[in-house]
Amino acid sequence: MTNSLYPHGSHRSPLPPTAPAPVPRPSPPAATSTAATPAAAPKPKQRDAFFDNAKYLAIVFVAMGHCWEPLTDGSRTAEALYMVVYSFHMPAFIVVSGYFSRSFDMRPDRLRRLITGVAVPYVLFEIAYTFFKRTAGGDPSYPISLLDPWYLTWFLVALFVWRLTTPLWKVVRWPLPLAVAVAVLASVSPDIGDDLDLQRVLQFLPFFVLGLVLKPEHFQLVRRREVRILSVPVVACALVLAYWAGPRMTSAWFYHRDSAQELGAPWWAGVVMTLALFGCSVVLTACFFSWVPRRRMWFTVLGAGTLYGYLLHGFLAKGSRFWGWFDAEWVHTPWGQIVVTVAAAAIITVLCTPPVQRIFRFAMEPKMEWAFKKDAAQLARQRR
Repeated sequence: MTNSLYPHGSHRSPLPPTAPAPVPRPSPPAATSTAATPAAAPKPKQRDAFFDNAKYLAIVFVAMGHCWEPLTDGSRTAEALYMVVYSFHMPAFIVVSGYFSRSFDMRPDRLRRLITGVAVPYVLFEIAYTFFKRTAGGDPSYPISLLDPWYLTWFLVALFVWRLTTPLWKVVRWPLPLAVAVAVLASVSPDIGDDLDLQRVLQFLPFFVLGLVLKPEHFQLVRRREVRILSVPVVACALVLAYWAGPRMTSAWFYHRDSAQELGAPWWAGVVMTLALFGCSVVLTACFFSWVPRRRMWFTVLGAGTLYGYLLHGFLAKGSRFWGWFDAEWVHTPWGQIVVTVAAAAIITVLCTPPVQRIFRFAMEPKMEWAFKKDAAQLARQRR
């Protein structure tokens, strides 16, 4: 690195002059001389197109999975697709969430963002979903309960808990095996109950911890050309296996919301299925990441609005059942299933767009400066 005291590099010293020459004042270091100028202010960190693409594509699979659910009873192919998609779409989304939670600590500004970006949307959407179920779902007595997440809001509860525990996973020696052990114990513990959907919080925990321990080079590894080629037969085998397993097992295993005993299986099945599904999900998630584009695409900008699309599309996903949209016979034909799939992808795409984000930012990313004390360190930085 060039020495800032001698910007022109090293050179031979000249003979001393007859008269003493003025000693030049050394120039200050470049970082010091330019730090005060606005031009040298650090630029905002650029978003990684790969992760925005991955988040958008994962949320599209979430929407398609929800529209395939009513079709699984009459179509074995739809059931196979449903099981394969459910094995990786939420794990992929959770891995990315864990990867971007690596820097989380108990710093006041990060705690404020956790409250405004996760806890407050949970409260608002849990209340909104409750009134929606009362009116559109025909259940006027359904209670408002912040301890019993309904439908999609479980993810916000889980994300809040996972992120709060991030400092713990950063100090233990074997975080991923420990998280897998917690998931296994949850799968054989029917007494956990439904409060805060803790079964899902604990059984999906290994994917969040996996994201915490991953490094950028791991994502570079799965994006290699040979991995992309290998992922094709792997996914094909997964589809064949799901087609065979469809009539023989319940897809409720992929929801991770019940213990083995609650699914009518012996306790040891919870151990086997948790480990097997975790392995399958990791492999298929790696296959998914291998095909995510690395460059900016037309949908890259939508990656910043995936949580908007996730929560908002729940009204249409549940409303389609309440209003009997899937009762029409044409929906259960092959062409009808294709139309429904394309419609789900188009709707979730619209719900992730910047105009929709601006409309619902008051609920998803409220400022709420009035609710927090001023941070002394931040005030000092502003004064400087």
